[in-house]
Amino acid sequence: MPTRRVMLDHITVGVSDLQRSKEFYLRALAPLGFDQTNTSEVLPSEIEFGSAEKMDFAISTDYEVGAPIHVAFAADSIEQVHAFHEAALAAGGTEHGPPGPRPHYGEGYYGAFVLDPDGHNVEAVFHG
Repeated sequence: MPTRRVMLDHITVGVSDLQRSKEFYLRALAPLGFDQTNTSEVLPSEIEFGSAEKMDFAISTDYEVGAPIHVAFAADSIEQVHAFHEAALAAGGTEHGPPGPRPHYGEGYYGAFVLDPDGHNVEAVFHG
């Protein structure tokens, strides 16, 4: 993956069923090159995802599921956006915006949106 500077160090999202959400995110994030990277005895209710170098995203039952949040994961290509969308739907996600250009979000913005099992708006975006 290309090196990019991000503003946030990490984000943790509350989920109602850790195993169900783990399976959803493992499958949905695989096309983007992210996988489960860490669980620990210190945080047994949390699963972290990312790359070998950085764990940017976590799910946890320690946080209540409240208002849905929006998380946009970086894709390296339009093909990855499509693969994410397909994988997320196959993993039980709900359609929330098919892959395509979103010029109203910015020039070269290409994204796809899926709701995860708890209703969180999960996106893959490529800035071409």
